[in-house]
Amino acid sequence: MPKMRTNRSAAKRFKRTGSGKVKRAHAYARHQMSAKSRKAKRHLRKSTLVAAADAPAVRRMLPISRTKSAAAPIGCAVRPD
Repeated sequence: MPKMRTNRSAAKRFKRTGSGKVKRAHAYARHQMSAKSRKAKRHLRKSTLVAAADAPAVRRMLPISRTKSAAAPIGCAVRPD
């Protein structure tokens, strides 16, 4: 059986939340920002969740992504960062 591999491009774009949902950044925030209102730019800075229809595909690309709660099993010594 081959190793499970994480899709590295997906790993750089998505993170798993503590409850298991998938977080992403907003699009349209790279250039032509002078055409956008202050409110629009402020909202683009924040992250949002991946749509429910797309979440299973993203989870398949991230088979071993870890959340803060799943980072270390109970009883394991964790080195402080």
